[in-house]
Amino acid sequence: MRMRFTTKARRGMVALTVAAGLALGVAGCGGGGDGGDDEKPQASATASKGDGSQPSAQEGQEGDPLAELRGSDGLMLQITSAERDAGGFVTVNGTLKNDSDKSVTVSTLLRGNESEIIAHGRSLGGATLVDSKEKKRYYVLRDTDGRPLTTTGLSILKAGEEITVFMQFPAPPSSTTEVTFQLPTFSTGTITISG
Repeated sequence: MRMRFTTKARRGMVALTVAAGLALGVAGCGGGGDGGDDEKPQASATASKGDGSQPSAQEGQEGDPLAELRGSDGLMLQITSAERDAGGFVTVNGTLKNDSDKSVTVSTLLRGNESEIIAHGRSLGGATLVDSKEKKRYYVLRDTDGRPLTTTGLSILKAGEEITVFMQFPAPPSSTTEVTFQLPTFSTGTITISG
């Protein structure tokens, strides 16, 4: 009788441990791209409600931008922060602005040319970080369904309109603090990773 109780208790503990591990794994992989309960993404999503799309975004930091990159059709990307997270990620936050005097359709080239990312619509999935010291290129992370962990649903920006954007990458080694940020159709820029 006692042996049977111990076996059942062990099975219960194993099941509980596995369930807790899966829950943590899903929570770790699922966050950071689709807006969640953050208040800031709701505010930025309303900025582009002209055609019904709702880009997801993550709040950036105030202050001087780390880099200001010019793109095609009068678009400008200001990178406001690049923070190393404890989970081994780098989150790059910024503002995408239409600096021209007419409405601009955000180019599909910004999502890159990987078929897995293209399947999920317009995004900043083509962004990369280049670590010249380690001679490595880091691509935008994807969730388990292949969706890029970046702002999605980009479409038309009216003249002067801006939206908050984010991109999440695997973190370079902690010894690397400067990387080159690249996004198709935009100039490149060197940014400093904090954290």
